[in-house]
Amino acid sequence: MTEHTIAVAGAAGHLGLKVVTALKARGAKVVALTRPGSAPQKLAPLEAAGATVVPVDLTRVDEVARACEGASCVVSTLLGLREVMVDAQTVLVDGAVKAGVPRFIPSDYALDFSQLAPGENRNLDFHREFLHVLGTKSIAWTSILNGAFMELLLGQAPYILFKRHRVLYWQNADQVLDFTTMDDVAAFTAAAAMDPQAPRVLKVVGERTTPRQLAALMSELTGRPFTLTWVGNVFTLGLMIRAMRALMPATSDPFPPWQGMQYSHNMFSNRGNLVDPLDNARYPDLKWTPLHEVLSKHLKTLGA
Repeated sequence: MTEHTIAVAGAAGHLGLKVVTALKARGAKVVALTRPGSAPQKLAPLEAAGATVVPVDLTRVDEVARACEGASCVVSTLLGLREVMVDAQTVLVDGAVKAGVPRFIPSDYALDFSQLAPGENRNLDFHREFLHVLGTKSIAWTSILNGAFMELLLGQAPYILFKRHRVLYWQNADQVLDFTTMDDVAAFTAAAAMDPQAPRVLKVVGERTTPRQLAALMSELTGRPFTLTWVGNVFTLGLMIRAMRALMPATSDPFPPWQGMQYSHNMFSNRGNLVDPLDNARYPDLKWTPLHEVLSKHLKTLGA
């Protein structure tokens, strides 16, 4: 089998390291593109995984091109605001094109932002803007959409109140929500990076659930009843988002409180959820982590 060389930008990040590890597990040679001056403790896991670490200034096309020479695909796992998601990724893809790399995977890993209107989600607007740029470049590309990361249910997304035995929801307790673990997204991304026939868009979901099903699962796992709690409709949520954005000072944080609320609005309005058919079966060797496994493991860490 011909060895694939895959360049991964943002490799020292949480998702980036998982992608690097998944690529190495599939036999790829990995070039990990990192920020110049990254702390040694950020680079050590990449080196331990067997990646070749290359510091790259993502404002310099020539530097990116040199780092990407010989790669069959460049995978971006960059995370940030417009200067990262649009500006830096544009330099990254320009460098890939200059190096003759045939394929590119942008840092999407999100809800289906193609269904959203501009302004409905600040961060996903950057994704849409970059895909417009990407469409003008002479390179094949594949956008991977996976709904929300399942790990968000463990605390960052305030849907499950573990100590209060409640599941919060907006609008409708039977709204279907899409979740996929980061490990599964990384494994799928690695497979897609080594797949020269991968299409423009790939959609995967580890598990679909509703708030009602989530409350029932938590009751089953803990032996204590979890109560469904309605917190409002999506119209009210939209008003809250606008008010919070107006009152909060400007921030360089990619995820201020109102940004998380925008994701909730996209999910509970059913506008950002993925439409069938899904591509889960494209790589038959991959297995999808069920929600009960993630929650069970978390409950053990809580001593529940």
